[in-house]
Amino acid sequence: MKREHLGIALLIASAFTGTLAFRLALPAVAFYTRDVLRASMAYLSVISASFILARSFSALFSGLLLERRKSLVYLGVLTMAGNAVAVNLYPFTTSWIHVMGIKLLNGFLNGISWPIAQFVIAVSSPKEIRSRVTALYFIFGNFAGFLGNYTYSLTRSIGLSGQMYLSSAFFFLTALLMLLSYRILYERIVPKKERDMNRGKSQINVGRILMLSALISLLSAFTSGEITYVYVAETLGMDKGTAAFMIGLIGFVATLLAYIPSRFADLGSGRRVVVAISVVAGLSPLLAAVKNPVTVFLGILMAIFAAQTFRPISRSMLASARRASAAIGGINAVRNISTTAGQLAFGLAYSLGEVVVGGIVLKAALLIFAPASILLLGAAVKIRKLS
Repeated sequence: MKREHLGIALLIASAFTGTLAFRLALPAVAFYTRDVLRASMAYLSVISASFILARSFSALFSGLLLERRKSLVYLGVLTMAGNAVAVNLYPFTTSWIHVMGIKLLNGFLNGISWPIAQFVIAVSSPKEIRSRVTALYFIFGNFAGFLGNYTYSLTRSIGLSGQMYLSSAFFFLTALLMLLSYRILYERIVPKKERDMNRGKSQINVGRILMLSALISLLSAFTSGEITYVYVAETLGMDKGTAAFMIGLIGFVATLLAYIPSRFADLGSGRRVVVAISVVAGLSPLLAAVKNPVTVFLGILMAIFAAQTFRPISRSMLASARRASAAIGGINAVRNISTTAGQLAFGLAYSLGEVVVGGIVLKAALLIFAPASILLLGAAVKIRKLS
């Protein structure tokens, strides 16, 4: 058992190093594309969407692959190492289209490596604490997200090339940690169960989990990718380094808070947790639309909290499914497609500017998510009635 604990610990550590690498590169590339390559906000949203769209299709692909041959879990190690090579291409770009091409490659590689890691952490953890272990995995990742943004602020003087070298080193370290973890946990990896004997009555069916994931991801899309940094910096007139630091800090705090609901989910209150998450996610873009530092950051906090709470709980639920690897790959695909749609909608609507209602200045780009918010709040009411 101690050996298995080591394997889980190594995989949690890989979430830290991998996210640190990613979050260091993200604002660096975002501001380079905006300021040096002079890309519009619409083009930035296309870049973000291309990354997430590529990640969504490869995520589903990785889940189906594992069902055929368990040894393909090591493909996640190779694709993570591929990220280490790919990020070093950004300094050579001369247009936003080149950036988009590299983002597509990054998305494809991430879509294979991270869903495999999420699947392994879920199925390797004891069932009675699975949600909390999975939440801990994401907490370490988001702590690294905070440090990655802070590292970006500290390393602006070394330029994009220096930042990408540093990011590359952390990607290589992540691949090594994954390799060691998968070797230790290999016997516990069961992509597809022969019979679903222990399923019993599930708290929520797979189809509903996918639907909720789609809506929550759509509504929290404005908090992920390059568009978030630019939105905060331009809306609040904030320094780029400060904006990156604040976004990272908020993300980390939101993920720490997300650990609390995971405990209730392990104790059998998963349905109530899902209802609360849905309400928080539904309100978040509407709050962030108000042009004020308090409301913008609170809206971002709520959106990230909802997304980060739902991620471990949904993976914990799906780990008990008969086709666990395909289910977890599928929810990653759904999440990424919805995030892509949300980012594209936000980027395209960014030029709509502002509207004033009762003396309150609102960003129209976030108000367009109101119908989805209403739909999610309606779904929360239905789930509540089933409890």
